[in-house]
Amino acid sequence: MNLSLEYKIREPKVILDKNPLLLLLHGYGSNEEDLFSFASELPDHYYIISARAPYDLQYGSYAWYAINFDANQNKFSDNEQAKTSRDLIAKFIDELAANYPIDANNVTLIGFSQGSILSYAIALSYPEKVQRVVAISGYVNDEIIADGYEDSKLDNLKFFASHGSVDQVIPIEWARKTPAFLEKLNIPITYKEYPVGHGVSPQNFFDFKNWLAQ
Repeated sequence: MNLSLEYKIREPKVILDKNPLLLLLHGYGSNEEDLFSFASELPDHYYIISARAPYDLQYGSYAWYAINFDANQNKFSDNEQAKTSRDLIAKFIDELAANYPIDANNVTLIGFSQGSILSYAIALSYPEKVQRVVAISGYVNDEIIADGYEDSKLDNLKFFASHGSVDQVIPIEWARKTPAFLEKLNIPITYKEYPVGHGVSPQNFFDFKNWLAQ
């Protein structure tokens, strides 16, 4: 099967006519093994697919888009690459639905860091393809969302966003802007903070698993 992205898959243990999809999107410099490591802890009726980002950083590390530094060590994202990855993942969702008995009306993105930033952009740019997003240690970059997204039908979307209060990679202040941004679009959001750095605490995992079960 020749799909747009490399991926790892855990088939559902409970087979339905069509099964829901959990699509896992890793962070910068990681790979598809990372989030897949907790696939066994996720609900049995889901297809769990962990995608590998397209930009190869060597030594098993991949990125969804480049992060560059200027002379003053300010970081900035390559937004054009981010948009390309946004559209590539949207296409990948269609390919998965065409190749597996996946319920296209029950697709959840779980993104960490760069994967989380992209998850916001994918859901808001393609709300017909995604229903729920678990966004861990990310923020909304409105420069990589499709033009005119505010006029789209967004009422099927739901978000769970979480962040470490001592995150040294993505400042907590960036994440704290997310609830107001989504509420302005009338999108329900559950937002939580944990006393950790740039990572997924056990409590965070437990909370988003509960949120998925609801």
